[in-house]
Amino acid sequence: MNEDGSVSFPEPGARIHGTDPFATPGVARSPVRQLRGRLASTVTLWTAPGPAGLTVSSTVVAGGEPGRLLGIVDDESDLWAAASAAGRFAVAPLAAAHKQLADRFAGILPAPGGLFRGDGDWTGTPYGPVPAGVGTWVGCRLDGAREFGWGLLVEATIETIEVGPDESPLIHFRGRYRELR
Repeated sequence: MNEDGSVSFPEPGARIHGTDPFATPGVARSPVRQLRGRLASTVTLWTAPGPAGLTVSSTVVAGGEPGRLLGIVDDESDLWAAASAAGRFAVAPLAAAHKQLADRFAGILPAPGGLFRGDGDWTGTPYGPVPAGVGTWVGCRLDGAREFGWGLLVEATIETIEVGPDESPLIHFRGRYRELR
């Protein structure tokens, strides 16, 4: 209640919390987690036939003939089940306009009707669906995976590459999305 006795309501879309109330406080995080948070990473969307998908910020591309791709994914994710069954998957770097898409596939935002509903159309590929607005993506053949930390280190061979316009990538740094300008 305001000083004058009136009641004001928050703006539509206002947040209840300014921060994640379930997040581990910075002082309680392990030194490894604190170090990882200080290494900026491009946010990517991994998808597989099924369809299934997962936001992944632990992705590395290695040059060579053929090119190779490494990533760390959750071994209990729907993405891993679908990618390991199909033996292939797609990876698309996301841009600043894709924050909600990234949050949805990370399990942070609700996905009424499923992960692949909303946020525009999808382009079907043999490797998995790719968001229609994303111009750059790779199709990978799964070579193997092994336990690595609290996830799986996935190794793959790049079989196809689509390189679209040069967009500013969505970056994950210190627990938040950032944009390069």
